[in-house]
Amino acid sequence: MESIKNLVEYYDELYPVTLAQQTFYETLIQKYPHPAKMLSIGCGTGVLCHRLAKDAVDVTGLETLRELLESANLKYRDQLMSVRYFQMSTLEMTRFLGKKFYNIISCLNSRVIFISDKTLMRKFFFDCKELLADGGIVVLQLYNFERFKALPKTILPELNSARVSYKSSVSKMSDGTFNYDSFLEKNGKSSPVFEGAKIYPLQKSEIQEFSKEAGFKNVQFFSGFDGLTAFDDSDYLLAVIS
Repeated sequence: MESIKNLVEYYDELYPVTLAQQTFYETLIQKYPHPAKMLSIGCGTGVLCHRLAKDAVDVTGLETLRELLESANLKYRDQLMSVRYFQMSTLEMTRFLGKKFYNIISCLNSRVIFISDKTLMRKFFFDCKELLADGGIVVLQLYNFERFKALPKTILPELNSARVSYKSSVSKMSDGTFNYDSFLEKNGKSSPVFEGAKIYPLQKSEIQEFSKEAGFKNVQFFSGFDGLTAFDDSDYLLAVIS
Protein backbone atom coordinates (compact mmCIF):
# COMPACT_ATOMS: atom_id res chain seq x y z
CA MET A 1 0.00 0.00 0.00
CA GLU A 2 1.32 3.44 -0.92
CA SER A 3 0.33 6.95 0.26
CA ILE A 4 2.68 8.94 -1.94
CA LYS A 5 0.47 12.03 -1.68
CA ASN A 6 1.83 12.42 1.86
CA LEU A 7 5.37 12.69 0.46
CA VAL A 8 4.90 14.99 -2.54
CA GLU A 9 4.87 18.28 -0.59
CA TYR A 10 8.20 17.48 1.08
CA TYR A 11 9.96 15.54 -1.67
CA ASP A 12 12.22 18.37 -2.85
CA GLU A 13 13.29 19.09 0.75
CA LEU A 14 14.10 15.49 1.56
CA TYR A 15 15.85 14.76 -1.75
CA PRO A 16 17.56 18.06 -2.62
CA VAL A 17 19.95 18.48 -5.52
CA THR A 18 23.14 19.32 -3.66
CA LEU A 19 26.05 21.28 -5.07
CA ALA A 20 28.14 18.09 -5.07
CA GLN A 21 25.44 16.24 -7.02
CA GLN A 22 25.05 18.99 -9.59
CA THR A 23 28.83 19.26 -10.03
CA PHE A 24 29.05 15.47 -10.44
CA TYR A 25 26.57 15.47 -13.33
CA GLU A 26 27.97 18.60 -14.95
CA THR A 27 31.38 16.89 -15.03
CA LEU A 28 29.88 13.75 -16.59
CA ILE A 29 27.99 15.73 -19.21
CA GLN A 30 31.17 17.37 -20.48
CA LYS A 31 32.44 13.96 -21.63
CA TYR A 32 29.74 13.65 -24.31
CA PRO A 33 28.85 15.52 -27.50
CA HIS A 34 26.44 18.41 -27.03
CA PRO A 35 23.66 17.96 -26.13
CA ALA A 36 24.30 15.03 -23.82
CA LYS A 37 21.31 12.71 -23.51
CA MET A 38 20.26 11.55 -20.08
CA LEU A 39 17.60 9.11 -18.86
CA SER A 40 16.50 9.67 -15.26
CA ILE A 41 14.74 6.61 -13.82
CA GLY A 42 12.56 7.31 -10.80
CA CYS A 43 12.89 11.03 -11.51
CA GLY A 44 10.58 12.05 -8.67
CA THR A 45 9.46 15.67 -8.95
CA GLY A 46 12.01 16.36 -11.69
CA VAL A 47 14.33 18.76 -9.86
CA LEU A 48 17.56 17.26 -11.22
CA CYS A 49 16.05 16.86 -14.70
CA HIS A 50 15.11 20.53 -14.72
CA ARG A 51 18.54 21.68 -13.52
CA LEU A 52 20.33 19.69 -16.21
CA ALA A 53 17.89 20.69 -18.94
CA LYS A 54 18.69 24.33 -18.13
CA ASP A 55 22.28 23.42 -19.05
CA ALA A 56 20.99 22.27 -22.47
CA VAL A 57 21.05 18.55 -21.63
CA ASP A 58 18.40 16.44 -23.40
CA VAL A 59 16.60 14.79 -20.47
CA THR A 60 13.99 12.04 -20.30
CA GLY A 61 12.44 11.40 -16.90
CA LEU A 62 10.63 8.17 -16.01
CA GLU A 63 8.40 7.87 -12.96
CA THR A 64 5.96 5.16 -11.90
CA LEU A 65 4.27 7.20 -9.16
CA ARG A 66 1.60 9.42 -10.69
CA GLU A 67 1.59 12.03 -7.92
CA LEU A 68 5.32 12.68 -8.28
CA LEU A 69 5.06 12.81 -12.06
CA GLU A 70 2.24 15.35 -11.89
CA SER A 71 4.39 17.52 -9.66
CA ALA A 72 7.27 17.31 -12.14
CA ASN A 73 5.03 18.33 -15.02
CA LEU A 74 3.40 21.18 -13.12
CA LYS A 75 6.59 22.70 -11.77
CA TYR A 76 9.26 22.06 -14.34
CA ARG A 77 7.81 21.86 -17.83
CA ASP A 78 9.36 24.55 -20.04
CA GLN A 79 8.98 24.40 -23.80
CA LEU A 80 12.36 26.08 -24.19
CA MET A 81 14.06 23.15 -22.49
CA SER A 82 14.57 19.65 -23.87
CA VAL A 83 12.94 17.70 -21.03
CA ARG A 84 10.06 15.24 -21.09
CA TYR A 85 8.43 13.00 -18.49
CA PHE A 86 6.70 9.64 -18.87
CA GLN A 87 4.83 7.41 -16.43
CA MET A 88 6.76 4.24 -17.18
CA SER A 89 8.43 1.38 -15.34
CA THR A 90 11.83 -0.10 -16.11
CA LEU A 91 10.04 -3.13 -17.59
CA GLU A 92 8.70 -0.95 -20.39
CA MET A 93 11.64 1.27 -21.19
CA THR A 94 13.32 -0.81 -23.91
CA ARG A 95 9.96 -1.12 -25.64
CA PHE A 96 9.29 2.60 -25.89
CA LEU A 97 12.66 4.36 -25.66
CA GLY A 98 15.42 4.66 -28.25
CA LYS A 99 18.13 2.01 -28.27
CA LYS A 100 21.77 3.14 -28.14
CA PHE A 101 20.53 6.67 -27.50
CA TYR A 102 21.44 7.77 -23.96
CA ASN A 103 24.83 8.87 -22.69
CA ILE A 104 23.84 8.72 -19.03
CA ILE A 105 21.23 6.58 -17.27
CA SER A 106 20.65 7.68 -13.69
CA CYS A 107 18.61 6.10 -10.89
CA LEU A 108 18.96 7.84 -7.54
CA ASN A 109 17.47 7.84 -4.03
CA SER A 110 17.41 4.02 -3.83
CA ARG A 111 14.58 3.85 -6.37
CA VAL A 112 16.28 0.88 -8.06
CA ILE A 113 15.36 -1.35 -5.10
CA PHE A 114 11.68 -1.17 -6.11
CA ILE A 115 12.56 -3.56 -8.91
CA SER A 116 11.50 -6.19 -6.44
CA ASP A 117 12.63 -9.40 -8.12
CA LYS A 118 16.17 -10.68 -8.68
CA THR A 119 15.46 -11.83 -12.24
CA LEU A 120 13.96 -8.44 -13.12
CA MET A 121 16.91 -6.71 -11.48
CA ARG A 122 19.26 -8.64 -13.76
CA LYS A 123 17.07 -7.62 -16.72
CA PHE A 124 17.39 -3.98 -15.66
CA PHE A 125 21.15 -4.07 -16.19
CA PHE A 126 20.78 -5.65 -19.63
CA ASP A 127 18.12 -3.10 -20.57
CA CYS A 128 20.34 -0.21 -19.51
CA LYS A 129 23.13 -1.59 -21.67
CA GLU A 130 20.73 -1.75 -24.61
CA LEU A 131 19.61 1.87 -24.18
CA LEU A 132 23.10 3.33 -23.73
CA ALA A 133 25.08 4.79 -26.59
CA ASP A 134 28.70 3.70 -26.95
CA GLY A 135 30.71 5.05 -24.03
CA GLY A 136 27.62 5.64 -21.93
CA ILE A 137 27.39 5.10 -18.17
CA VAL A 138 24.86 4.11 -15.53
CA VAL A 139 24.74 5.91 -12.19
CA LEU A 140 22.99 4.18 -9.26
CA GLN A 141 22.59 5.65 -5.79
CA LEU A 142 21.17 3.41 -3.08
CA TYR A 143 21.46 2.28 0.50
CA ASN A 144 24.50 0.17 1.31
CA PHE A 145 22.59 -3.02 2.06
CA GLU A 146 25.76 -4.90 2.95
CA ARG A 147 25.75 -2.72 6.06
CA PHE A 148 22.00 -2.78 6.69
CA LYS A 149 21.07 -6.40 7.19
CA ALA A 150 17.30 -7.02 7.33
CA LEU A 151 17.44 -9.75 9.98
CA PRO A 152 14.50 -9.64 10.47
CA LYS A 153 14.21 -5.83 10.37
CA THR A 154 16.60 -2.93 9.94
CA ILE A 155 16.13 0.81 10.31
CA LEU A 156 17.50 2.78 7.35
CA PRO A 157 19.14 6.22 7.59
CA GLU A 158 16.65 8.95 8.43
CA LEU A 159 16.09 11.90 6.10
CA ASN A 160 15.36 15.30 7.60
CA SER A 161 14.36 18.75 6.44
CA ALA A 162 13.42 21.87 8.39
CA ARG A 163 9.78 20.77 8.42
CA VAL A 164 9.67 16.99 8.44
CA SER A 165 11.50 13.70 9.05
CA TYR A 166 11.28 10.67 6.78
CA LYS A 167 11.83 7.31 8.47
CA SER A 168 12.03 3.94 6.77
CA SER A 169 12.81 0.31 7.44
CA VAL A 170 13.26 -3.00 5.63
CA SER A 171 11.88 -6.29 6.94
CA LYS A 172 12.80 -9.77 5.78
CA MET A 173 9.69 -11.90 5.39
CA SER A 174 9.36 -15.62 6.09
CA ASP A 175 9.41 -16.41 2.36
CA GLY A 176 12.75 -14.63 1.90
CA THR A 177 11.32 -11.51 0.26
CA PHE A 178 11.76 -8.00 1.62
CA ASN A 179 9.22 -5.34 2.56
CA TYR A 180 9.85 -1.60 2.74
CA ASP A 181 7.89 0.62 5.13
CA SER A 182 8.20 4.37 5.57
CA PHE A 183 6.44 7.30 7.15
CA LEU A 184 6.72 11.04 7.56
CA GLU A 185 6.91 12.56 11.03
CA LYS A 186 5.94 16.18 11.64
CA ASN A 187 5.08 17.85 14.95
CA GLY A 188 4.86 14.46 16.62
CA LYS A 189 2.39 13.10 14.08
CA SER A 190 3.11 10.27 11.63
CA SER A 191 1.81 9.84 8.08
CA PRO A 192 2.46 6.60 6.16
CA VAL A 193 4.11 6.66 2.73
CA PHE A 194 5.00 3.05 1.87
CA GLU A 195 3.44 0.13 3.71
CA GLY A 196 4.72 -3.35 2.90
CA ALA A 197 6.18 -2.38 -0.49
CA LYS A 198 8.13 -5.23 -2.07
CA ILE A 199 11.77 -4.39 -2.74
CA TYR A 200 15.01 -6.08 -3.70
CA PRO A 201 17.90 -4.94 -1.45
CA LEU A 202 20.54 -4.83 -4.19
CA GLN A 203 24.06 -5.24 -2.81
CA LYS A 204 27.47 -4.11 -3.98
CA SER A 205 28.59 -7.60 -5.01
CA GLU A 206 25.42 -8.05 -7.08
CA ILE A 207 25.93 -4.72 -8.86
CA GLN A 208 29.33 -6.00 -9.93
CA GLU A 209 27.93 -9.40 -10.95
CA PHE A 210 24.92 -8.09 -12.89
CA SER A 211 26.98 -5.37 -14.60
CA LYS A 212 29.52 -7.91 -15.84
CA GLU A 213 26.76 -10.23 -17.09
CA ALA A 214 25.20 -7.36 -19.06
CA GLY A 215 28.48 -6.53 -20.78
CA PHE A 216 29.72 -3.58 -18.74
CA LYS A 217 33.48 -3.43 -18.22
CA ASN A 218 33.92 -1.35 -15.09
CA VAL A 219 32.14 -0.47 -11.85
CA GLN A 220 33.34 2.21 -9.44
CA PHE A 221 31.85 2.66 -5.98
CA PHE A 222 31.72 5.88 -3.98
CA SER A 223 29.99 6.85 -0.75
CA GLY A 224 28.43 9.91 -2.38
CA PHE A 225 28.67 12.55 -5.08
CA ASP A 226 31.80 14.04 -3.50
CA GLY A 227 33.83 11.17 -4.93
CA LEU A 228 34.90 9.63 -1.63
CA THR A 229 35.54 5.89 -1.65
CA ALA A 230 32.72 3.68 -0.37
CA PHE A 231 33.61 1.55 2.64
CA ASP A 232 31.76 -1.30 4.32
CA ASP A 233 30.30 1.10 6.89
CA SER A 234 29.13 3.72 4.37
CA ASP A 235 25.41 4.45 4.59
CA TYR A 236 25.07 4.80 0.83
CA LEU A 237 26.60 3.51 -2.37
CA LEU A 238 27.07 5.50 -5.54
CA ALA A 239 27.84 3.07 -8.36
CA VAL A 240 29.23 4.38 -11.66
CA ILE A 241 28.97 1.62 -14.25
CA SER A 242 30.63 1.83 -17.67
